[in-house]
Amino acid sequence: MTISLNIGRLFNDDSHEALIDELKKRNSQESILEFEQKFNNQNEKNLHIHICRFLKNRQISRALAAKWLITMLDNKESLINSLSD
Repeated sequence: MTISLNIGRLFNDDSHEALIDELKKRNSQESILEFEQKFNNQNEKNLHIHICRFLKNRQISRALAAKWLITMLDNKESLINSLSD
């Protein structure tokens, strides 16, 4: 399945559902981080903003949101720590 990652300002229902499907199918840390980077490079708003909105609107589970947010935050923390060493 190919999804349009250009969600930017126009976030229609199809893009919305495609993004949720993409979040659900990614399981490994590598695939999550790869998708995050690709998404953030192609969209106006970063992925974590969309995940938080989905969570707030109860469109995804807390477990799914936590998996993605923890993975992304751990990666950012690791990058910061590597720069300070």
